[in-house]
Amino acid sequence: MTDARFDVLGIGSAIVDILARTDDDFLAANGMVKGTMALMTAEQSKKLYERMGPAVEISGGSAANTAVGIASLGGSPCYIGKVGADKLGEIFAHEIKAAGVDFHGGENRPTKLPSATCLILVTPDGQRTMNTFLGACTELAPADIDAERIAASRVTYIEGYQWDTPLAKQAIRKACQAAKGAKRQVALSLSDPFVVDRHRADLLALIRDDVDILFGNEDEIFSLYQAADMEGAIARLREARVLACMTRSAKGAIVFDGQATLAVDAAPVTKVVDTTGAGDLFAAGFLYGYTHGRDLTGCAKIGAVAAAEVISHMGARPEVSLKDLIAKQGL
Repeated sequence: MTDARFDVLGIGSAIVDILARTDDDFLAANGMVKGTMALMTAEQSKKLYERMGPAVEISGGSAANTAVGIASLGGSPCYIGKVGADKLGEIFAHEIKAAGVDFHGGENRPTKLPSATCLILVTPDGQRTMNTFLGACTELAPADIDAERIAASRVTYIEGYQWDTPLAKQAIRKACQAAKGAKRQVALSLSDPFVVDRHRADLLALIRDDVDILFGNEDEIFSLYQAADMEGAIARLREARVLACMTRSAKGAIVFDGQATLAVDAAPVTKVVDTTGAGDLFAAGFLYGYTHGRDLTGCAKIGAVAAAEVISHMGARPEVSLKDLIAKQGL
């Protein structure tokens, strides 16, 4: 790829995750759909937090997790996301910078809103159910998009969650224009099946006009194209003319480049502790490989290793050097 200062620039919701263990009964009693993300008001978030058990705070946010994963692999990531002028915002900024990510948190346009939080309930099977208060994230706007940094990045990576806020949609469109103007590529993560259901028409238009690389799990991609089976999904992806990565949990991942379909096994993991961030870290591994000249199978294998590491512990960011991990596996 053409020389660039950054491998990947991520744009997304800068969120501090608050994780607690729970059971299926608690989810049902609180009206949650297991394995999905729901938006909450500040008051709803406060009430749920009071009902949760002991919790830990770890910086998160989908695209931010991907950026941290790329840094752990030895890449050069940049991240744009809005935080509030509060303690959680300070924690988020410190942790992402300490991880090796060039971070821009909206310093040129401060917000009075509190930093975003995501209350994550983890069941014994490792599945995560997320409840998000977006706070300061709702004020991410076109003025926060640094076109020069986008032009200096091989790939601009966007999380689908951004479609839940009108200003962020405008910001994403500006980012896509900047990337295309600089002859760079755009990647999109679908983020959640409910995001797809809420914004299908907008996401399909974005993919048609601007997206080069698409990430999503099986449910998200099937929902996007309203496909009944894999054959139907692949047919629609062929029409979309994008490089697509479909993650399938323990079944591994499928990569479709417009012609060929490649299947890659999931990397082994002793015990699934928390699936938060699995898709984010798969994207990190894939994009690291992609921006460093690996073939598509190699990209997906790196993604699988990164995903396996993050689901082996609580939290959505790696606890060991992914660079060392893939080196040990000859990737």
